[in-house]
Amino acid sequence: MSKEIVINDMGLETRIAILENRELVEIIYERDFSEQIVGNIYKGRVESVLPGMQAAFIDIGLEKNVFLHAKDLIPLAERKNFRIEELIKTGQQLLVQITKEPLGTKGPRGTCKLNLAGRYLVLMNSKRHVGVSRRIDDNSERKRLKNIASELLPEDKGLIVRTVAAYKSEQELKKDLSLLLDLWNEIEEEASKERAPSLIYKNLNSVKQVIRDKFTSEIDKLIIDNKKDYHQAIRTLDHISPELESRVYYYDHPKPIFDYYNIEEEIKSLLKRKVPLNCGGYIIIDSTEALTAIDVNTGSYVGKDNLEDTVVKTNLEAAKEIAKQLRLRDIGGIIIIDFIDMKIDKDRELILDTLRSELTKDKTKSNILGLTKLGLVEMTRKNERERVGEFLQQECPYCQGTGSILSEDTIFLEVIRKIKEIFWESRAEAILLEVHPKLASRLIGVSGKNLEKLEKELNKEIYIMGNKELHLEDINVLKIGSNSEIQVLAKPLNIGERLNLKVEERHMNNLDDGIARLDGYIIDILEGGSLVGQRVRVEIIEVKKTYAIAEVVKTIDY
Repeated sequence: MSKEIVINDMGLETRIAILENRELVEIIYERDFSEQIVGNIYKGRVESVLPGMQAAFIDIGLEKNVFLHAKDLIPLAERKNFRIEELIKTGQQLLVQITKEPLGTKGPRGTCKLNLAGRYLVLMNSKRHVGVSRRIDDNSERKRLKNIASELLPEDKGLIVRTVAAYKSEQELKKDLSLLLDLWNEIEEEASKERAPSLIYKNLNSVKQVIRDKFTSEIDKLIIDNKKDYHQAIRTLDHISPELESRVYYYDHPKPIFDYYNIEEEIKSLLKRKVPLNCGGYIIIDSTEALTAIDVNTGSYVGKDNLEDTVVKTNLEAAKEIAKQLRLRDIGGIIIIDFIDMKIDKDRELILDTLRSELTKDKTKSNILGLTKLGLVEMTRKNERERVGEFLQQECPYCQGTGSILSEDTIFLEVIRKIKEIFWESRAEAILLEVHPKLASRLIGVSGKNLEKLEKELNKEIYIMGNKELHLEDINVLKIGSNSEIQVLAKPLNIGERLNLKVEERHMNNLDDGIARLDGYIIDILEGGSLVGQRVRVEIIEVKKTYAIAEVVKTIDY
């Protein structure tokens, strides 16, 4: 089986795809404007202690406080049976590490069991504990690694030996521990100087984490389309696994990397409820705040033998696809699966065994609890961050929350990718786009900075018109051609021209000004913010690529 990691870094967003036989099995996102905090260590202040819940809320300086359960106070506790109010009090300062991102209305979750992950080892502040990854199933190797870790173990710390450490030398493990201890000392020194609430340690970005945790000898290629990330990968591997440097490739081709590997289409399919099966059946995936329900159907598959055989074959394929989709969509929490009813006990066990086997490919912890009286499969999967669907989508303003559309962030990035794709396929000098005003404003940016940056990157001219009648996801390419051709269409006004307009809204970045539109072309009316809803006569005093500036001559009374 071929395994590859493909990294697309466009600056504002980094996407990491893990492929097996050129098929997407995992996707990781990181955005500049949507910071992830799992793994970060903060010096926090106890905001409140709740004896009834045996929990506390910790202020770390973010919008929402961190939820800390009593069991996550260990190793602060010196005995197992304790009450949270005996250990901490309101106003106390302590170090917490984030274990779970804020999800929906819930804040982040944290722990006082601090840990730092290296290439081969995980260093913890739990005293004299040594563990070896369960994924290492060679008993003699497990024993060897445990002996090495026991000898290296610092007096006041714990160690876990990671899967990738299998068959590595003592010297390699010792070097990894040395780096972790240096980092631990830096964190302790920083914590002693800072006052709560403050960030003490920021976890590695997604690219560095993937290189550390997922780029092993099992991976055939690591392909990166960003030169800075490529060089960073080489430098990192030079320290931790120099033998893998030859497997790192810089992708330098005008065709977008995710298009080249056919990943874009696979990502779009992750937002659909219905997932087709090769046999003709399908599964339906519906996620709510409480749980995720998955329904299996035979669809067009009628089989060749008998009904029971058809049902078992459909369920078998569904079990494999469900395990794949849980990992791909990063679905966590409670999961209920409604397989097609089976009459024979051994068939039910076969389906459950298949599901268990397929889930072992997923490093995120899951637990199959068994069948309910109604024949539904109950299981859980560790919930650390937003599902892919939640991350890429937002509550739909058009259907008032009954469905979802792509978020503004996602559409913004999609438009940039579309523009790049058009210019890759065409030798045109310029393009004229028509989009929803919110998206137009985002693309242009304050004082046109976003548009200017994109034009400089592509060495092309980009004209954008807003149309409030468009759906937020609509992207209309009005014209592709020479700059002179498109200028005529994109700049419909001249300096000194007077016209009557309705002030539609306040300017997003300058509330004193008002906004009007002429066939999608934006007109910034100076000091027109207080005239929203009124018709005014204005004079054009400046014409720019994406908008004009006008002064009010007079208001128009009816």
